[in-house]
Amino acid sequence: MNSDTAELAIVDTASELAAPLEPLATNRQAPFAAPRWLARLRADPARMSALRDSWRALWSSRLLVWTAGVGTVLAFGFGPVRNVFDPPGVTRGFGRLGDLLAAPAARWDSAWYLVIAHFGYRPDLGSFTSPRTAFFPLYPLGLRTITSFGLPPVLAGALLSLLALALALYGIHRLTTLELGGAGRSALGRRRDGDVARLAVMVTAFAPMAFYFSAVYAESLYLALSVGLFWCARQGRWAAVGALGALAGATRSAGIVLLLPALILYLYGPREDLAPDIRASTLARVRRLAPRYRPRKDILWLALMPAGLGLYMAYLGASGGDPLMPFHAQDVWGRHFAGPYLGVWDGVKAGFEGARQLLSFQRHHAYLPVAHGSLFVEAGHDLLLLAFLLAAVPAVVGVLRLLPLAYGVYVIAALALPLSYPVTAQPLMSLPRFLVVLFPLSIWLGAWLAARPRAQRPALAVSGLLMTGFLAQFATWHWVA
Repeated sequence: MNSDTAELAIVDTASELAAPLEPLATNRQAPFAAPRWLARLRADPARMSALRDSWRALWSSRLLVWTAGVGTVLAFGFGPVRNVFDPPGVTRGFGRLGDLLAAPAARWDSAWYLVIAHFGYRPDLGSFTSPRTAFFPLYPLGLRTITSFGLPPVLAGALLSLLALALALYGIHRLTTLELGGAGRSALGRRRDGDVARLAVMVTAFAPMAFYFSAVYAESLYLALSVGLFWCARQGRWAAVGALGALAGATRSAGIVLLLPALILYLYGPREDLAPDIRASTLARVRRLAPRYRPRKDILWLALMPAGLGLYMAYLGASGGDPLMPFHAQDVWGRHFAGPYLGVWDGVKAGFEGARQLLSFQRHHAYLPVAHGSLFVEAGHDLLLLAFLLAAVPAVVGVLRLLPLAYGVYVIAALALPLSYPVTAQPLMSLPRFLVVLFPLSIWLGAWLAARPRAQRPALAVSGLLMTGFLAQFATWHWVA
């Protein structure tokens, strides 16, 4: 085509010269057309609903976190123990504005993750660095990777946590819709499935300890991995289940318990990829515990799940340390094995003695013989931790009644660590932080609130206020959870 015939081809759409222009026009529009994955996303109402609800929960909750954290430091300062518990200065030194913005993100255990990301574990130095090994490697490895692009470490940690939280909230929405969209509808009465999923996401984002999800902590990363594992197991993607389980095991010690729900979902379901090999009625007549799905070759993928923990232990051994250092390191914080779930009894006793301490107004006589620091502060902590434990009991029962068995087993198994290995000075230490990542509890609470519309706003408001109060303590270097 020359310049003389080009104009004619454009004007006369019926001519032969116009035909070759159609694919050319398509090609010109291709760079401006939506990618296929985006088109599929927009065409799926469930995915779009999950995206909208999770995004709303993410930005609104994190806005509250940063506003409350920065406002607290502006009003009350950084707190009296800042220099004691942050001697290397790894969470400060970014200028006045930078230190303020880091207040809701970098406190307490954040210093450990930042030190590990910069210096490594150095197990060859023995007792000088052994406490570092209590913090598993995947999160600091992610920190180190992001900082290699030139970002400050605290900013890198906050971005990593926020990205993981976004994925976790989206996954919780999708899982809630999957589990409570069919048989779960009867348990929810007339409430819409979308209400339950939306509330489950909001409950997670505004939980009293949810400020840890955007801090330089591994909580949001572990939450995203565990939610992804359940989703992939429900879809029958067992290679992904094995990989996610290995990553979760390299994120925190409790990650290894994800093997139990993965096995239950494989053998007993429910599963979206296959129909049961044995029908439920036949199963009841034959034997109650017989698996509904026969083991196939893809079950071998689950053998990958302990690999994260195994590789971490192998690394410590090859670097001149003890492969069991992550477990011995808990001695630094006074954790000891009291027996399966016997830490519950220790926590109840500590909470009772804490109540006696507060009600007696005694500042010299200690009802808690192992208390350190202010007797009233320690008593208040023990009483608060007991309140979290008592609140978790009906939630665990609710999960067992509402959701498939694998969810309840996961919650009970995950609580084995804090409830079987209490801390001597404070038996239920960190229990609220262990609870906040157990997403089946949030799904149950979302379903409970969906059936009680009048309780929704008050419950979320109270939870948000509690999160603000705990964050104010966290930002000013007061111990929380």
